[in-house]
Amino acid sequence: MKEKDVVRSLAALAQSNRLQIFRTLVVAGSQGMTPGVIAEATGIPPATLSFHLKELMNAGLVTQERQGRHLVYRASFEHMSALLGYLTENCCQGEVCLPEAATSCNC
Repeated sequence: MKEKDVVRSLAALAQSNRLQIFRTLVVAGSQGMTPGVIAEATGIPPATLSFHLKELMNAGLVTQERQGRHLVYRASFEHMSALLGYLTENCCQGEVCLPEAATSCNC
């Protein structure tokens, strides 16, 4: 993952509504959610939601698929994994660092 993509992704997630939307879509999994369901789950008004979904899509964190008359949004797990990989790439001096091992390493 390129540094500019990392910065764009982290900037998109550095806003509370977008973080809430992204986490909601992560919970939904591969099934995804329509904007109406996302708005209901998060309490974010539809016009505001549309803006935030666009920002998350521009950052590569969310995908959009048309299913008939509906748009379905999904978290991009591939992008999320790449972002996490980039952030932890040099953790523990390049060793694989599991959560339980993180407390004992010099990260």
